[in-house]
Amino acid sequence: MDCSKENTKPKGSLRQIRKPVVEKMRRDRINSSIKQLRVLLEKEFQRHQPNSKLEKADILEMTVNYLKQNQLQMNAVSFARKSHFHDYSQGYSRCLQETVQFISRSETQNSTNWKLLQKFNTTLLTDTDLPQSDQSLKHSNSNTAAVIWRPW
Repeated sequence: MDCSKENTKPKGSLRQIRKPVVEKMRRDRINSSIKQLRVLLEKEFQRHQPNSKLEKADILEMTVNYLKQNQLQMNAVSFARKSHFHDYSQGYSRCLQETVQFISRSETQNSTNWKLLQKFNTTLLTDTDLPQSDQSLKHSNSNTAAVIWRPW
């Protein structure tokens, strides 16, 4: 029993010796990170508080505000892109529908008109979404170039 008490004492004392060292390392990491934030966002700090010495709390607070502002801007850009794509998609579908209506009302119904109607109707049914990348746009353009109608 005495042996187990002796074994626990060194472990406890070792833990107490390590605790301040670990705490110092933790504080050093925090301080280093705050210094890095200050360097990274120095222009932002100069804009808000040009002649003041910033405390750690000020640096952290301004960093949080900067990141929130940056995130809001990114969300606004993302929303604008989605909105433009949606507008383009609706315009494309509307144009295709009007083209189909125009060709179907044509008085001269020949094989070319018939093929175009079939193609456009298939496109209307299958293309609910437009190509979402430049790569797919290039692919669709190369397909249409191969099927160009010529009157001769």
